Amino acid sequence: MDENQGDEIRGTAGGTASVPLSVLDLVTVGQGRTATQALRTGVDIARLAESRGFHRYWVAEHHSMPGVASSSPAVILAHLAAHTERIRLGSGGVMLPNHAPLVIAEQFGTLEAMAPGRVDLGLGRAPGTDGATAAALRRTERLNEGAEDFPQQLAELTRFLDDDFPDGHPYARIHAVPGPVQATSDGGVQSAARPPIWLLGSSGFSARLAGVLGLPFAFAHHFSAQNTVPALDLYRESFKPSAVLDAPYALIGVAALAADEEREARRQVLTGALSMLRLRSGRPGLVPTPEEAEAYAFSPMEREFVDSWLVNIVHGTADEVRAGLDDLAKRTGADELMITANAHSGEARLRSYELIADAYGLPVLG
Repeated sequence: MDENQGDEIRGTAGGTASVPLSVLDLVTVGQGRTATQALRTGVDIARLAESRGFHRYWVAEHHSMPGVASSSPAVILAHLAAHTERIRLGSGGVMLPNHAPLVIAEQFGTLEAMAPGRVDLGLGRAPGTDGATAAALRRTERLNEGAEDFPQQLAELTRFLDDDFPDGHPYARIHAVPGPVQATSDGGVQSAARPPIWLLGSSGFSARLAGVLGLPFAFAHHFSAQNTVPALDLYRESFKPSAVLDAPYALIGVAALAADEEREARRQVLTGALSMLRLRSGRPGLVPTPEEAEAYAFSPMEREFVDSWLVNIVHGTADEVRAGLDDLAKRTGADELMITANAHSGEARLRSYELIADAYGLPVLG
């Protein structure tokens, strides 16, 4: 096994937490706020996470959603790399079918050169948007999202990252730069290290594939909670030791928001629930204010959706959120919790991570 890559994957629990804690940022944009402000908040959250010992900070790829400013993970990660020093940075994830594998290898090779040993490459096979937008991204009317396409795309990307296409392959003379070819060229001193690959999923397909390939797995519990335990069980049952990992390692994305008062936490998470309701209804927009969310006249069907959505968001005071996260870690056996705090304001999200860090006694690092 590559011990260095295994060490990059596994986190260390801090304070009184039973598992490592990390951050997933959707770079949400609220009404009355700008994308510039949302991206600046992302920097603030990454710095806070680094200073309090969170293990990693990931951003996700979404498209054509006014309330989510994370359409370009590699660009955002480059910005974050310039404003942090230690925390791992990564994609949760890049939607592989939207891009040519060589482009992803070049982008994340560049990020690895910018922040050596700190970059994760999380990959998903969903489009991160609706079908029409996916067609525009891929410049095709045929959306290759089938199970038969993703493993081939993944294998090609891995070959580019490792620079090891076999002789006679059409891409044998093509190199992703920055990358290992610079270490093997005459006079080369570049490290041949490359970002570890994670597979992301919300069902069993990627869980099984990650297990068979011996890769780390990240499950989207925050929007597919009913599938969490079955998917993690499938991952562990399918797992085969690899050069990357000698044992399974799975994190889960968790929607959680802490506030100084329970009522305020409820007000904040309701904004995200209304935003999701509008997205699922084909009406995506900016994240509404707490006042609008509280005043919204939900129909019985809408209320049912919102209630079912909120039940899977851990929210309340810091102690309540800590208890909820501890229970979730115990129930799922997750090796790491990646917390996403969705609310209208950046201030509420920052305060949530601060309160969670305090609740677990995470150290204040220099």
